[in-house]
Amino acid sequence: GINPLHFPGVLLPHHGPFTWGKTGESAVNTAIALEETARMAFLSLQIHPDTGTTPRSQLDKHFLRKHGPGAYYGQK
Repeated sequence: GINPLHFPGVLLPHHGPFTWGKTGESAVNTAIALEETARMAFLSLQIHPDTGTTPRSQLDKHFLRKHGPGAYYGQK
């Protein structure tokens, strides 16, 4: 039930990122963003090893403002 265009990339252990999109360029842009996000997460853990996970309510808020039934952010 997950729309793959809502989550156009994934990191797997012992492997590089898998990304996809409507075009090859879109997939490459996603790969760049995914690598940068992983780098920032790694650095955050180096600075503060007790960094917790983002609360589900915060994740839902930011996801649904773009993909939810009342979406108001992003391009249509």
